[in-house]
Amino acid sequence: MNAALSPDAIDMGEGSAGFVLGSGEVAVLLIHGLTGTPTELRRVAMGLAKAGYTVYVPTLAGHCGDNADLQATGWRDWYESARNTFVGVRRKHEHVFVGGLSMGAVLSMYLAAEHPGQIEGLLLYSTTLRYDGWNMPWIAKLSSLAMSIPFGVHLCRFNEKPPYGIKDERLRAIVERQMKAGESGNAGLLTMSGVSVRELHRLVAAAKKRMPQITTQALVLHSREDDITSRWNADYVERKLGGPVVKILLDDCYHMITVDLQYRRVVELSADFIQHRFTQQGTTAHPPRQDYRQLA
Repeated sequence: MNAALSPDAIDMGEGSAGFVLGSGEVAVLLIHGLTGTPTELRRVAMGLAKAGYTVYVPTLAGHCGDNADLQATGWRDWYESARNTFVGVRRKHEHVFVGGLSMGAVLSMYLAAEHPGQIEGLLLYSTTLRYDGWNMPWIAKLSSLAMSIPFGVHLCRFNEKPPYGIKDERLRAIVERQMKAGESGNAGLLTMSGVSVRELHRLVAAAKKRMPQITTQALVLHSREDDITSRWNADYVERKLGGPVVKILLDDCYHMITVDLQYRRVVELSADFIQHRFTQQGTTAHPPRQDYRQLA
C-alpha cells in the first residue's frame, strides 16, 4: 500500500482516475484492461452501486499515462495494484467479489488463486487469454509465436483500429476522438507496445497454470461478436476453472461489453450472480432484489 495512505485507507492506484461508488455491505472490486482505464467500468460500477453494493475501481500501475509509463511496468506491477486494493477492501468488507474486463478478468483469476477462500465470486468480462478476434491484425493473433523468436517483441506493436471493441456507433466516435486527442485517462491508449503484449502473455501463462486450483464460482460474460478476443477465451475458462462456472454469451455488442450496447444486461447478470451466491449460502448480506434493468 502507498506509504502516504493512512492504515484504514484503500489504495486506489496512482493518480485520480480510480473511484469508489456505493455504500453497501458487500464489495465488488472491478479491474480494467491492458491500456485501458477505470472509465471503461464506470457504467457497470454505477449499476452495481445502485443495486446496493460498494464498487471499487482502481487504476493499474503504468496506466492512464503514455506508452512510456506503461512500458516501465510489468504484469506483476499491474497485479500488485489490484492486490493492494483488494487487501484494503477485504479489511473493510467481509464479503468481496472480484471481476474485470479483458486483462482485468485474467488478473481477477490470478487474485483468486493467490487468495483462496477470500473471494465470494468472480465476474469475468471478455476474458483475454489470446488476441484472436475477427478484427485483430495477423501479428496479434500470432503474438505468442512472435515472442518466441529474437526481437519478436518489436514485431508486436500494433495500433487500435475501428471499431475499438464498441458496436455502439455514437460511443465509438466519442472514444475514437478521445484516444486520438491523447486523453488516455478517459479512453486509454491508441497503441499497444510489444513490451506490454509480452507482459500480458506472461500473466496469462501464470494464470493458466493456476486455473484448475481456482474453486471460486465465476460468472463468464463474453460477446458472440467479440472483435478482439473470440468466444474461445470464454470456453477455455469454462473448461479449465476448478470451480463452478456460469457462462453467458451476449449478442449485439463487441469486446467492451461494460460500455457497449448490452452493458445494462452485464449489470443485471452480475447483480443476479452476486445475489444468487448469498441465496446459496443462506446469508443476509445482500440487498433486497430489485429490477436491475432500470439501474444503469
